[in-house]
Amino acid sequence: MSSYKGHSLFALVLALLYSFNPLIIALAIIGANMPDFDHKVRKENVYKIIILGLLVFISLYILKLPYFIGLIIVFLGVIFYFSEHRSFTHSIPGIIVLAATVSLILIWAQEIVINVTVLPNNYLMAILIALLSFLFLNKKLLPIFLPIFFVSVVFLQTFDLSCFEIIFSVFLGLFSHSVLDAFTPAGVKLFAPFSQRDYYKNFAIASIFILIVCALIWRSPELFSLFEKFIY
Repeated sequence: MSSYKGHSLFALVLALLYSFNPLIIALAIIGANMPDFDHKVRKENVYKIIILGLLVFISLYILKLPYFIGLIIVFLGVIFYFSEHRSFTHSIPGIIVLAATVSLILIWAQEIVINVTVLPNNYLMAILIALLSFLFLNKKLLPIFLPIFFVSVVFLQTFDLSCFEIIFSVFLGLFSHSVLDAFTPAGVKLFAPFSQRDYYKNFAIASIFILIVCALIWRSPELFSLFEKFIY
């Protein structure tokens, strides 16, 4: 199975453990595909991210709107440009920085659009997530991802995410990527740039166990509710 398929599928399974919200699941899948943008073969896409950030910055500056979102997008591209493969973007510090950066972009973009338009904003977050998918998902995955995503949003009528849910979803996807890569012979530098030590299968197995336990705790109210209905 190709890298993007494996990482996307693993993120999908993990996200479903925590929520059936299509917005959360979509962000986790996108997050799972981000770390490999530190690879040399993806440099062209990194340039596109930096150019996009500059265009957003200039456009918002001219329109006298909050332009810092453009600089954040540029910063995101710079992270990938200077990162060695399976180093910072696959590490805990890198995952935290990337999750915070992408979450800020989504939150600020939503606020800017809400403030400058009078159109209904029900599908705004879904549209922003779809735009994000064009940046980070493989072109072969997009024709499958986008229709399923929007059908799920319309069917489940799920439109909003809290700031915590946005950060958590992106973090979960990013972390899932490192967990899966830890099963490979190369491992991952989990604390780069502070340590160059590689972590392997033991870390991955322990992480999956912890993620499952956390998911059970997260969904314990739903589980208790189902248990009560079954008993009574």
